[in-house]
Amino acid sequence: MTDVAAGSGVSRDERGGLLRNWKYVLTTTNPPSGRLDPVSKWLYLTRAGVLPMTLVAAAVAGLLAVFRGAHVSWEWFALAAIGIVLAHMANNLMNDLFDLQVGTDRDDYPRNLYSPHPVLSGVITRKGLAACALTVNAICLAIMVVLTFARGWPVIAFALGGFLLSSAYTAPPLRLKKHGLGEATVLVVWGPLMVGGVYYAATGTIPGAVVLASLPYALLCTTVLMGKHIDKIPWDAADGTRTLPVLLGEAQSRRVTQAMFVGFYVSVIALVIARVLPVASVLVLLSLPVMRRTWMAYSEPKPAESPVYNPVWPLWFAAMSFLVTRRAGGLLVLGLILGAILGR
Repeated sequence: MTDVAAGSGVSRDERGGLLRNWKYVLTTTNPPSGRLDPVSKWLYLTRAGVLPMTLVAAAVAGLLAVFRGAHVSWEWFALAAIGIVLAHMANNLMNDLFDLQVGTDRDDYPRNLYSPHPVLSGVITRKGLAACALTVNAICLAIMVVLTFARGWPVIAFALGGFLLSSAYTAPPLRLKKHGLGEATVLVVWGPLMVGGVYYAATGTIPGAVVLASLPYALLCTTVLMGKHIDKIPWDAADGTRTLPVLLGEAQSRRVTQAMFVGFYVSVIALVIARVLPVASVLVLLSLPVMRRTWMAYSEPKPAESPVYNPVWPLWFAAMSFLVTRRAGGLLVLGLILGAILGR
């Protein structure tokens, strides 16, 4: 017999199954087999597995504020952090909606291969997906209004800047991704807009040093998109979607992405020397073993099939970049925590 928690009506086995489902979605971005529970469905629809990149951006902003000795209003920090996570969710929902609308996402496109497209797989209708995007955007709008009353008009600049760039990434008429500008968009959004925006909400200021400090992690996030677009070159080139890797070609794009990795480590060290980042930020160097494996992967063309277990295949370079981003980003946060504690 299975034990049932008093008054809950949910057995321990069922709870364990739910937790396994949630973990599976978060680690693979794929839906678990069987019937989707509401939490698993939401995690899957919003591609929650990549949301840690945004959580790290929020953490970087808050910890920079403490390290710099700024007066932090933690309630506004928390609200801004929630806001950028919701904005990332909304962006993922809108990307699926707009790419389906313009015909990019289809049965044989990588988006439907590494994780079933929610509409094409029948999990949700187009109207349902649009309703989800509108709801999350409405919550983001409410957060922007509250923070604007608390901190002033710059909040609107950060919020609208992020919304316009992220929506124009796939939405007509701009479709930045189609014209080789999607990668630059990620650099700006995950750097100055996210980190700078949360910092401003928390402190009411935005020093230039904070903008500089936001760039190393933004570079890492950009390597994930570069890897994804390298993986999708055969499909995007045929469709006329001129991402930066399509414009540069696979070999050159792999070199450029490797240069971004180098840029991350060099910029962290340079910012430590300049006393913009705390000394403990050099802990990111502990991610070099993971970086080495990723570097080796980027030194060769994409294999015909994944040599290791890979639930998001045909994504290969994107998955490798994500491993570095997760490890180095975590170590950067740890270094900032130590810097906030030690004050140097």
